[in-house]
Amino acid sequence: MSRAFARIAFTPAVQAVQARMGSRDAYLSAELGETETAELRSDEIEFIGARDSFYMGTVGENGWPYVQHRGGPTGFLKVLDARTIGFADFTGNRQYITVGNLQGEERVSLFLMDYPGQRRLKIWGRARLVDEDAEPALVARLESPSFRAPVERGVVITVDAYDWNCPKYITPRFTDREMKELVGVLPSAAAGGETNRGLIDEIGTGPFKLEVTGLRQLTPRVRAYELRAPDGSVLPSVEAGAHIAVPVRLPGGSIVTRQYSLVTHPGRRDRLEIAVLREDDGRGGSSAIHASWQIGTRLALGLPANQFPLHEDDRHAVLVAGGIGITPILAMANALKARGGSFDLHYSGRTPADMAYRDQLAIEPADRLHLHFTRAEGGKRMDLQSVMRAAPTDALFYVCGPGPLIKAAREAAGELGITGRLQYESFE
Repeated sequence: MSRAFARIAFTPAVQAVQARMGSRDAYLSAELGETETAELRSDEIEFIGARDSFYMGTVGENGWPYVQHRGGPTGFLKVLDARTIGFADFTGNRQYITVGNLQGEERVSLFLMDYPGQRRLKIWGRARLVDEDAEPALVARLESPSFRAPVERGVVITVDAYDWNCPKYITPRFTDREMKELVGVLPSAAAGGETNRGLIDEIGTGPFKLEVTGLRQLTPRVRAYELRAPDGSVLPSVEAGAHIAVPVRLPGGSIVTRQYSLVTHPGRRDRLEIAVLREDDGRGGSSAIHASWQIGTRLALGLPANQFPLHEDDRHAVLVAGGIGITPILAMANALKARGGSFDLHYSGRTPADMAYRDQLAIEPADRLHLHFTRAEGGKRMDLQSVMRAAPTDALFYVCGPGPLIKAAREAAGELGITGRLQYESFE
């Protein structure tokens, strides 16, 4: 979450509610420092260009808000530069409510939805209407040549702030085109045609059968995958810290395995969940998962294993996560809460917007959850030695994240003479 968005959205009344509901401290860091200039990054530009509709809110002279749906061919909402988007306004029912509202108030709010990927992007900005006679070249940039609907005007929006919204409760919905791409065309059984192999092909050869039944976009580069048994049967019980080795088909057709920690809440026997960080310059596995795994993808893999187990006694736990290392750490936090265990959770990320599961963590008490940012202006890096010094004398430490975080944790534990109470797992 950017400071620009927080400064606009978190009014004093909103801050008061956050304080009353216990989430104020989790969001406070997003407001620290000078407000930056909102600029669209490659993830936002790609997302905007893939949309064929969005919702736009305006406010009338009487103070009443109005939300209108805008639709067109894919990519009709165009990114003109890093701070400007726009679209051709097609002829509609001629009520002109949005157009009229913009005569008196330029501020708008856009909601862009990706229902299959369970993602949504909020954009706040200032809109102006563009007349073709006055600015023909600009209107021409906004038009979609292959789309024949009459264009009445252009709408250009200067972006003041944006935020990737929580994917929770977004029900996946698919267009006709998406359904055809997802399942293909089923030949008639009466005609003796074969069943669609895309529905029955399994990736891998293991005895444990799972099917992708849900997808959630947690951040621009992290996607969560819900996995269930194809027949709906009960799954093996898994403990916090466990992982599974999933089979992945690379673009060339070869099958490789990649290990992912399970984020599954203790006691859940109906589904498993993993979160995959797309690494475009990695070995290809995460990119292949993001590109090919869809609802209905079937996997044949081995049973979950646990090389990063959580202690069973009542000693205090200090949980430390860096980036996508939050996955086993979140499972540990949930397990400790379920049994009434004592713990602190330290979570480090580049910026708040890059931190997966931050919506779930926002409900944690401020004295238990500690967020650290490595690239956000005004953010504060984690001082592992200070974290360890502040813990109870018999506390156990669990650290998961990139190599530099693991190295720093080992060095800090060594200097303090508590190496025996440190467990760690690197996702590299």
